[in-house]
Amino acid sequence: MYDITAFQRDLLYVIAGHEEPHGLAIKDELQDYYEAEINHGRLYPNLDTLVEKGLVKKGTLDKRTNSYTITDRGYRELEARREWESQYVEDV
Repeated sequence: MYDITAFQRDLLYVIAGHEEPHGLAIKDELQDYYEAEINHGRLYPNLDTLVEKGLVKKGTLDKRTNSYTITDRGYRELEARREWESQYVEDV
């Protein structure tokens, strides 16, 4: 997970927390968290990077809408990150 950005990591968490979310649902979740506008030019290239890295799988809901699911590798990466974080931060 060392080779992805914090934004990409947040994308993984949002995707992991939903069943096949589409891009706009992911965008809405992150806008709520960041309390800032997330534009398409930031969102979709980062989703594509996660797909290229094998952390996320892109599917199709209809002709215009893609869905995203986290892969087993993506779950392993999130778990490794949480284990690493727990070395420094106890349960809060």
